This record gives sequence, structure tokens and C-alpha cells, in this order.
Amino acid sequence: MIDRDRFPVDPWRLVERTFSLDDVGVTETLFAQGNGYLGLRGNHPEGRHAHEHGTFVNGFHEIFPIRHAEQAYGFAEVGQTIINAPDAKVMRVYVDDEPLSFDVADVREYERAFDFRTGVLTRHVRWTTPSGKDVVIDFERIVSFEEKHLAVMRVTVTVLNADAPVTVSCQLINRQDGQDVYGGGGPAGKAKAGFDPRKAEKIDERVLQPQEFWQDGLRSALAYRVTASGMTIAVVADHVVDTENEYSARTLAEPDITKNVFRIQAKAGVPTTVTKLVSYHTSRGVPARELVDRGRRTLDRVGAEGVQEQFDRQAAWAEAFWQRSDVVIEGRDDLQQATRWCLWQLAQAAARADGQGVPAKGVSGSGYSGHYFWDTEIYVLPFLIYTTPLWARNALRMRYLMLPSARKRAGQLNEAGALFPWRTINGEEASAYYAAGTAQYHINADVSFALGKYVRATGDDEFLHREGVDIAVETARLWTTLGFWRYNETGDPEVFHIHGVTGPDEYTTVVNDNLFTNVMARYNLRFAARAVREMEENEPERYAHMVDRLRLEPGEPDAWDRAAEAMHIPYSEALGIHPQDAVFLEREVWDLENTPPEQRPLLLHFHPLVIYRYQVLKQADVVLALYLQGNHFTAAEKLADFQYYDPLTTGDSTLSAVVQSILAAEVGYQDLALEYFRESIFVDLGDLHHNAADGVHVASAGGVWTALVAGFGGMRDHFGDLSFDPRLPADWPSLSYTLHWHGTELKITVTADALTVVAGPGESVGFEVRGAWYTVEGGETVVVPLEGQGPVLPGRPTLGDISEQLREDGSMISASVPISTATSSIPVITGSSPTLTENGNLGVDS
Repeated sequence: MIDRDRFPVDPWRLVERTFSLDDVGVTETLFAQGNGYLGLRGNHPEGRHAHEHGTFVNGFHEIFPIRHAEQAYGFAEVGQTIINAPDAKVMRVYVDDEPLSFDVADVREYERAFDFRTGVLTRHVRWTTPSGKDVVIDFERIVSFEEKHLAVMRVTVTVLNADAPVTVSCQLINRQDGQDVYGGGGPAGKAKAGFDPRKAEKIDERVLQPQEFWQDGLRSALAYRVTASGMTIAVVADHVVDTENEYSARTLAEPDITKNVFRIQAKAGVPTTVTKLVSYHTSRGVPARELVDRGRRTLDRVGAEGVQEQFDRQAAWAEAFWQRSDVVIEGRDDLQQATRWCLWQLAQAAARADGQGVPAKGVSGSGYSGHYFWDTEIYVLPFLIYTTPLWARNALRMRYLMLPSARKRAGQLNEAGALFPWRTINGEEASAYYAAGTAQYHINADVSFALGKYVRATGDDEFLHREGVDIAVETARLWTTLGFWRYNETGDPEVFHIHGVTGPDEYTTVVNDNLFTNVMARYNLRFAARAVREMEENEPERYAHMVDRLRLEPGEPDAWDRAAEAMHIPYSEALGIHPQDAVFLEREVWDLENTPPEQRPLLLHFHPLVIYRYQVLKQADVVLALYLQGNHFTAAEKLADFQYYDPLTTGDSTLSAVVQSILAAEVGYQDLALEYFRESIFVDLGDLHHNAADGVHVASAGGVWTALVAGFGGMRDHFGDLSFDPRLPADWPSLSYTLHWHGTELKITVTADALTVVAGPGESVGFEVRGAWYTVEGGETVVVPLEGQGPVLPGRPTLGDISEQLREDGSMISASVPISTATSSIPVITGSSPTLTENGNLGVDS
């Protein structure tokens, strides 16, 4: 899975000991740095041999018309895609006018390391030049968490064995609108043959229109306006040289490039350090010139503080982050390293998003066009809520700020309330494929679910009553018009249905009564009704303002409760499971066990209509509902559902394995839970889906935290109460993690025979462990004995467990693989049983 000679195990660092051009795109992602606002891919400072010279600012995008082959009313009309910000990473080194270029260089020592304790990316190279010079080049880079607009990079060059001319060429380059002479201009230049919907769109026209470019001493600036979106960006860079060697500087400023070139007469053994401090500022409405002024102020302030102060503050920030966020797996350094890498990616994606969303790739790559999805609310926010609630609040505010666009979108689809976009940057729907996009109405419930989780865990009623209630009310309103009532013989409303929707599983689209959607909509409706009533009782003045602002009718909360109570939850008595939707069980079963590996993922090898005809899942759907709303399902129901759906789940989505791990652990498939966990924790580090080069799978990284805390740690927060029912793997001595509940820090440690809760200063916290209630006071410790780690079931569910079961109509379930090549013969039907035709395909029983 991972070459441990090249990437050795280190619980606190990701280390690369051998350079390779074979997987440069993957390593650019693995060593990418960001703070939630600004992201720099892990490109080498030489600026050569790149998969994508990526510099990304959260929300910095261009728009373009979506061209549908056949237009219809309500289709998304304007697409959005993240664009490459000017690249400041280039710091090329020459010795004797020979460049360091890894494809030909005689490199004697090499190590690149990302230290999670300090937030610093370092690289050490010892290079022998063609003329025999022994050169050491040490490089450091940070994207500051304290200064969200700041990146700092510095290179130190020492010629050990001789005097030599050394040159360091520092550049700012607009790569969005041109290819660098050394290649690696971006995803368009590296695109492989074939369609892949996970990659970013390509815009052929010029995107960044120059507004300012200048050089003032050793300070450089580039500023642009985005052609269609009108956004603006300014990049300002300072350069500082520290050496006892003699040197001179030459500079250049053009619309798409600036250069600060330092020519050093290096003495043997005398180092030269060049530091580049770079400030990025963007806006949706501020002129570029003002952004340049902001960049100046940032660099003036940082310059007064000193470069080392920025590195020290970065290390202090990282220490505080790990204090409240670390998860410790005792005795498993390989898993520990991967866990910390995943958690650090969450910080890099969300910490300074500051009211922007959390893109599916964070700011590590251009995959999924920099869009925000439901991933944030379901997979990322739980980590934020329980470790750094402020970041979660900021992410939820992004949804609040999107409400005007969401209301407009609901109106376009003839619904009340608001409908959040399936994928977006600016709040407008950007999904061109409605069946697997707009039809995923469940995003409304996902947002409200995250809001409810945040309020329960933090007690932040102030946010709920001031802004969050608008989300709850408007999302609930949509369900009351999207759904409809079926009446009984006396004309009374009896059952509430929701038709024409798509659940999380994108291999099954536009269905009736998708279980996940219905279960989550039920939560949404109840949460909104409860929030409104509690607000009326506890905050009458704010309630009155809310009623006036949202024009809330007195009977609406009761209507929401009635719809929730009557919500149709599909169930098959014949199979003893919850169908994924109203007709899911009528479809044929896809035989995944006999599908050739070269035909995976299915979305890249089969037309959607082929996939839609089968019982086959891209990702967990019912199983996700069993986890999120587990208090509404019995243990027997969870086991039966998991056993049915697990063999049907391809895992073609990186969102799937973490959920399967959690439910496998809960129902008793302990070894399988660990197998799925390993799949999710190494999805990028091992490039298991072969697209890590497009950027970090941020939601999967968030799911890793949930799999540890909720899966093996057994934590649940149903009904607003903390509970624990651990499932510690047999070969893990202990698992420790931290939660924050209503302002009190809880350190949880699970061992084979006990669960220990250590509370920090604060209020007492009540919690349940396997049905028994406990209370831990602030500053105290509670130890709860455990008898075992839950049920243990061998192996894993298989298609054989499903085959030959009878559906409701008495027909037998069987599995098959679709024919994927043209056939010249027609299936032959003889009697009532299938027969083989001349080419070996099964005939179909009419």
C-alpha cells in the first residue's frame, strides 16, 4: 500500500526519503499546505516537473455558462470553478549557472518532511554539481494559521567544498493563463484521455486580467480581476537575504511574472538564506488596488515581527491544535501517522475558512472544481464541532449566508422555503447533472442535522436563535411542499411520502421514498419544530423578530411534526430489511464479486442507465442512515440491513468506507471494520482511488476521525446526550481521543476492560455507557469497567447471503454482471428457465 522505504513510519511526520517523478501529482497533494483560506500544493521550489502548479484561495473562482445538450427549465445555468492563483513558490537555485533539476541532478542526500507538530514543510538536499561542487540546500515553507493571508518560504544554500557563484531566482507567476516553460501548467495540461467528472473544468479564455504589476525595492506585486466573476486578487511578496557573502539583486515586473534574482559570490562553507514572505488577498467586490494595499500592510506587520516569529507562532498554533484534537492509537505507529496526517488535513481545509465553505479538496487541489458539497456537514463538521467549535460555527454561517440563493433555488423548483445547492462556490447551483445533483434534496436535512449536532454539543443557543433558526425553518418548509400525503379510506392524512429524489448513493437516482432522505427529512422537520417552540418559550423577543422576518405562520411547527410522525419509512417484511427506496428491491443485483477490477469504478466504465437498473451502490446510503439516526433503528435491524447492503456497495466513493467501518464495528464485524478503516485512512496516502493527485479527500479524512471516535470509540450523541459503547480492535492496547461538550474538555481513553473519562475545568457532564448513567465533575475522572467490546461476527457478508432470497412478490434474487461488449446473438428463451446462448450469455426469463 505504501513504500515504507521511501515513506518511513513516523508518528508525527510525513517523510519522503527518495525523490520520484512517477507519482509527482500524488506527492504534491500529500505535502500540500493550507490554512483553509490559502493553499499551496507540495510543489518543489525549483518549479519543474509538476503535475499541477497549484496555489488556491478558498472561494476564488471563475464562472462560465453551463452548456446543456438539451436545455430544460430549472437546469443550472452558470458553472463555477476554482482558479489557480499566482504562484509564489518558485525559488530556483543555480550553482555555476547549473540549475538543480531532479531528473538529472546527482543528489546524494534527500529528505522532504511535513512535521505536524510545527506545521512546517522542510526539504534537505545534498547535491554534487557537474563541476564537483558539494552543495547543501535546505528549504522551509509554512502557510500561516495565525496570519491567514501569509505564506513564508526560505531557502538556505551552502557550497561546502569551494567558492562558487550561486543564483537564487524568486518568482511570482500567473499560471492560470499560461504554461510555464518547464511544464506542469495545471490539470488541463495533464488531462488523461477519457471523462472523469471528479476533475475541474477547463476555461480556454484568459481568466486573470492584469490590474497592477510593479517592483519596489525587493517587494513585488501582481494584481488581477477575474474576467467573468469579477473577483479580484493581489499577491505581494517581500524578499530578505541573510548572508555574509557578497551578493547583488536584479528585478523584473511584467503583467504575468515578477522576478527577484539574487547573484551570490558564495564562499566555501558560508550559507546564504533567502526568505520570501507572500501575502494573498481576494475579494468579490473590492478593487485590486485596495487588495494590494492590504497585502502591503500584512507584510509590513510581519516584517516588523520578524520571520522567526512566524515559525514560532505556527508551532504554538499546532501545539494547541493537537492538545484539543489528537487521537492516539497506542502501539500502532503506522496508523498513528496516517491518523495525524488526516486530522492535519482537516485543519488545513477548515481552520481559516472563516465563513467560506470547506471545499471537497480543501485548498490542496483543483479536484471537484473547488466546490462545497454535503460532505462538509456530514463528514467534516463532527470533527470541528467536538474539537474546535468556532470552526464549525463559521462553516454553518456559510450556509446561513447562502439562504437568499437557496430560497431562489427552491422557488425555481416550485418548492417553499430554501433548497441548498448540491455543489457550489458562490451559492448558486453548479451541478449540470440534476439526477445525481439537484435531486439530492437530502442536503437540506444534512445542513440542519449538522446545525442540530453543533447546538447540542456546544449549547450555543445564541447562534441558533440569531441565525441558525432561519436554516431550520426554511429547510423544513421545503419538505412540506416536496412531500405529499396519502389519505386513508375516511379521507384523513395517513402517510407522508417524498418522491423524485436521489439519496447519497449516486448509482441510484430520482427515486421515491429514499430511506436516507425520508429519515433525515424527519429529523429536519422535528428539529425545526422543536427549535421554534423552545425559542418562543425561552427567547420571546427574538422569537417575535424571527416570526416577522421569516413570516412564520402559527400552524407551521405543528404541520412539520405531523409530517415527521407520518413519514414513510420503507420496510420489506419478506427480506426483513429497509429497502433503499420504493422499488430498489425490484432491480436485479449487480454481481460485484465477479466484476473485473479493470471495470472499476463503475461510473467510468458503464453508462448511468446501465448502473441505475441494478441493485448496486456507489456509497453507503441506508447504512449511513443507520449511523446518523441510529436511535430510530433496533440492533437487529442494523445487522440485517448491513448484511444486505454491504455486498452491494462498491466503495467507488471515498465517503463509503468510513461509514461501513462504523456500522461493521457496531453490529459485530470487528475485523471487517478494521479493514474498512484501513481503506479510508490510506485513501490518499496510498492513492487507493488513483486520484489523490487531484487533491486531498477532505471528507474521507473527516470520516477517519468519526470512524475512530464513533466506530471504535463507540461515541454517540443521539437525543442530545453523550453515550459510549466501544469496539476497540483486539490488537490495539488503547484508543484515546478528546471531545468538547458544552465547553468542558473530556479526555476519553478506551482499553479492553475500561473506559476512562477525564474532565477538564468546567461544568459537570453526564454520559451513558451501555445503558448505565454516569456524571463526571469538572477536573475529575470517572472509570467505567467494560465487559468485552461488543458482539463479534466472523468474516463479512457476501452476495451468497442475498442470493436465492425471495422478494415481496415471490421472485428470487440473483446476481449478474451487465454485458459490456456488443453481442451478435439474441438471448434464447426456453420454458421458464434462463439458458446460455451461443456466446455464453445468460438468456432472460420473460
